[in-house]
Amino acid sequence: MIFRALLFFLLALLPALPARAQVPLAAPGLAPDSGRVFGLADLLGYVALRHPVARQAGLLPERARQEVRYARGLFDPTATSKYYGKTLKGQEYFHDWDSQLRVPVWYGFEVKAGYERGTGQYINPENFTAPGGLSYLGLSVPLAQGLLIDERRAAVRQAQALQGLAEAERRGALNKLLLQAAKDYWDWTLRYRQLELNRRNLVLGDVRFRAVRQRVIFGDLAAIDSVEALGELQKRQAELSQAQMEFRNATLLLSNYLWNEQQQPLNLPPTARPQLLPGPADWRTLPPDSVAALTALAQQIHPELQKSRAKLLQLSVENRLLRNKLLPKLNLDYNLLQAGQPFAPEKAASLSGSYLQNNYKLGVSFAYPLLLRQERAKLQLNRLKQQDTELALQQDTREIETGVLTVANSWAALREQLALQQQVVANAQRLRDGEQIRFENGESSVFLLNSRDAKLLEASQKLAELQAKYAQTQATLRWAAGGIVEEQ
Repeated sequence: MIFRALLFFLLALLPALPARAQVPLAAPGLAPDSGRVFGLADLLGYVALRHPVARQAGLLPERARQEVRYARGLFDPTATSKYYGKTLKGQEYFHDWDSQLRVPVWYGFEVKAGYERGTGQYINPENFTAPGGLSYLGLSVPLAQGLLIDERRAAVRQAQALQGLAEAERRGALNKLLLQAAKDYWDWTLRYRQLELNRRNLVLGDVRFRAVRQRVIFGDLAAIDSVEALGELQKRQAELSQAQMEFRNATLLLSNYLWNEQQQPLNLPPTARPQLLPGPADWRTLPPDSVAALTALAQQIHPELQKSRAKLLQLSVENRLLRNKLLPKLNLDYNLLQAGQPFAPEKAASLSGSYLQNNYKLGVSFAYPLLLRQERAKLQLNRLKQQDTELALQQDTREIETGVLTVANSWAALREQLALQQQVVANAQRLRDGEQIRFENGESSVFLLNSRDAKLLEASQKLAELQAKYAQTQATLRWAAGGIVEEQ
């Protein structure tokens, strides 16, 4: 609940998105809808649900669940039955039949029940039974190695740890995809804003050229001024063409993230328009304690750290198993025998102490390597892997903490730069308007007026770049803290 609250706190730091109407994405070749705002939330919704990489990442948890299912299958009961018989020249040598049911139990031992029947003149005396056969119920218990942990239990524990690893990998892959999609979206928005600025600048240059040409005709200006105005108009036409090309390329790049439910690629309609870049109302300051909260949140939920912790959990299970391998193999098998039909509940009362002492089959096995070189080497390798993973976890923790602080610093610096650049744009607008008045009064030239226009355009484009970078920093901060970028 604490981590969830911290995550909601992180979401509250980011400005709310304006209301929008979702653009219906048409398949290639179909007529698109009229131009509407295609917001960031619309894009991330398509990416999270339909993008092949996102769907591929969604397979990881299911794969981990199947790994757990596979490991649990090691505890499935096993039924076996075998029969051997020999007849030669009409002489029956033996008939040997053995059926058994073995049920592995989580705590290391196995419960078994079976029925065997061995008859014939040449049957092995060890397998000889009465004509009615022999049923048994028994236990197989490890007394040393395998008592506290064995391969089956270790496989289940490691598969369960793999679920956490798979979920962390899913979040990491999805977050990386969504972060790149958000960055490309704001780059698309920037290109659209630059296109608007260049289009407006071209319209202004065309109006000025026509006005200057009329004044040249009337004799108010020299003919060279019309050449200056025409050259500037042609320059702005070239800049607009470049801006249009960059916007089309950005639109194509953004279309790479769009897929329909049938896994067919979609094209962003040419009439689609992005949401506005973050305005002054969205340039918020990070609270002083928010960076510490984000750092603490990142240490708990960041996918890279969760992956390392899951690996450590797997290695700890393996370490327990390898330490258990240093113990000798000491196994006890006990079978309670019953002549004739298998055991039935009504016969349980007849199992007296005397019966238990005189109707059983007991077996004890012991094995122990004298040098244990393989076991000790595997254990030492496991410890080295643990140390390596722990060191990597420490380094990742430090890098993630530094990454959060770096993005937070960029957030604060961008906010200051945005405020200053907004003043630069306002001053450039005043200078341009003043130069226009001077030009109309005959106190300035076309060259100076065009220079003021160029400075205003440059300042406005710089402001748009900072706005797009600020929006990208918002998504990057959420990603650096390990949160989900899609929760915009």
